Amino acid sequence: MSEVEGARLFRESWIAGVRRHFPGEPKAGYVTPWEGTPEWEREAAGAVCAQVRQFVKVSAGKAGRLSREQKGRFVATCWTAQMYKHFEEPKPGYVADWSELPEWQRETDADIFEAIERDFPLS
Repeated sequence: MSEVEGARLFRESWIAGVRRHFPGEPKAGYVTPWEGTPEWEREAAGAVCAQVRQFVKVSAGKAGRLSREQKGRFVATCWTAQMYKHFEEPKPGYVADWSELPEWQRETDADIFEAIERDFPLS
């Protein structure tokens, strides 16, 4: 799968997760469709998707045995690294530690991992 396809899957999974888990009405930027997503965010999404796919691959698919929290933490950590890559001084919310993330965001990150597992088989 191409990095663009992975980035789009990441973004679509993010939007679905926000709509599912966010309490109330999310900020417009949280649910901006792919076409309106900034280039840096598209690149970051593609990179994180590739990292999750590689992680699943090198575990011979056994990463599926991780807990939802472990899956979400992995996505969050990969995303944080991308924020440091793309911004000299990222917003604190972009690089917050797992324990500081709101519950809706933790659940969304776990959803993203599971969507990548499901939609990009190892073969």
